[in-house]
Amino acid sequence: MTLFSRLHRATVLVLVVSLLGACAGSNGTAITPEGINDPNEKANRGVHEFNRSLDRAFIRPAGVGYTDFVPDGLEDGITNFALNLEEPKNVVNSLLQGNLRGAGLSLFSFVTNTTLGFGGIIDATRELGIPENDTDFGETLYVWGVGEGNYIELPFVGPSTHRRTAGLVVDLFTNPLSAVFDGRSRFFYLTPAGFASGLSARGRFTDTIDSVLYESADSYAQARLIYLQNRRFKLGDAESSTEIDPFELDTEGF
Repeated sequence: MTLFSRLHRATVLVLVVSLLGACAGSNGTAITPEGINDPNEKANRGVHEFNRSLDRAFIRPAGVGYTDFVPDGLEDGITNFALNLEEPKNVVNSLLQGNLRGAGLSLFSFVTNTTLGFGGIIDATRELGIPENDTDFGETLYVWGVGEGNYIELPFVGPSTHRRTAGLVVDLFTNPLSAVFDGRSRFFYLTPAGFASGLSARGRFTDTIDSVLYESADSYAQARLIYLQNRRFKLGDAESSTEIDPFELDTEGF
């Protein structure tokens, strides 16, 4: 499948997700004082409890075990490899956003880390002081003027919005590496690398994540606020002037 065909298919998926988002939001508004549009809170809370149960039973133990068992150097290398695989996606989205500097940074990082960094295992660009350019199609939609939509919590994925969800779907099809790896290669390289990187993050930030999911008075409301504020801060949204640091939150008084 060509990149053009992937973009065409991705555009159709965006329209479908957007229509679903419009239908989901037609039940009425539920905008909190923090500017959070969550008309489907009851359903979202149900998904949140599912995700918490999944984390408690599997993801947390696996993440902690992974971090304890895998040597730090190897763990860093796997995470670097996974992040390097995301750089072509960053190039595409930067170009769609008209951000030529960002596209150049991501392209340079991918080429440098792939060659000098042994396939991305070593983050050579960090040693050179090259700025990071992390973006996605959700940010591209923001640049294009698409609204945030309703807040939604996705099974297995966690906090999101309708705009971000559409972006997640499209990013699956627009990463040029998806055209390079066939189904079997993608299973052996792309998926395990991303999964291992996620387990690493869960293990390394266990205390912070636990404080939100298991020690706060309302884990759903806290996770929702942290996600939206940080996402808006990353996008430069006027609704959020500061980034929330979970380490500084009073989890019992939330």
